[in-house]
Amino acid sequence: MKFEEVIDDVERLREILPFSDTAPAALKVSDRLNDVGRQFIELSPFIVVGTKDRDGLIDVTPKGDPAGFVKVLDDKTIAIPERLGNNRADGFLNILTDPNVAVTFIVPDHNFTLRIAGKARIVRDQFLSAQMTVNGKIPELALVVGIEEAFMHCSKSLIRSGIWRDDTWPERGSAPRLADWQVSIVDDGRTVDQVFAKQDHDEKTRMY
Repeated sequence: MKFEEVIDDVERLREILPFSDTAPAALKVSDRLNDVGRQFIELSPFIVVGTKDRDGLIDVTPKGDPAGFVKVLDDKTIAIPERLGNNRADGFLNILTDPNVAVTFIVPDHNFTLRIAGKARIVRDQFLSAQMTVNGKIPELALVVGIEEAFMHCSKSLIRSGIWRDDTWPERGSAPRLADWQVSIVDDGRTVDQVFAKQDHDEKTRMY
């Protein structure tokens, strides 16, 4: 595709988006958590984790559990439990070749987010996993992130999206389902209803 202009250097970018290293948005970054960050993590039931594969492609993986499921081990370290899934392990495979990760924490009905970036390790530790037990199920693995950057992100994107306002939500059932996607890609003879029934059963019986 052809575009009017493709921005390919810092000088041109800063002509359009001027920024000062002394602006509040620059100064708000910390290399560790404080009490504010800890409180936000304690209230967050949903995060997204960004990793990069060996070819440079980015994976952004959603993870959710009861609020506070991410454990703050100290001001420089957090631990994220690994729950039952499809065992693709995209993020873990990426971390084996590039430990850099980014995590965004979301709290329902709040427009601010918390962003953390750092280096990650895949950990199997009985004492740590026991602290992340849900419904009697102990996670086999945890993603332990050493924090190098942490800051609260402004609220504008979530306000613009209207994500917490139910008057902006699409009609229930109108969005495509995972089963619709799978049948459109994988031709194994199953119908959408058959695939959906299997996925629905997994969601009800394999949460933990």
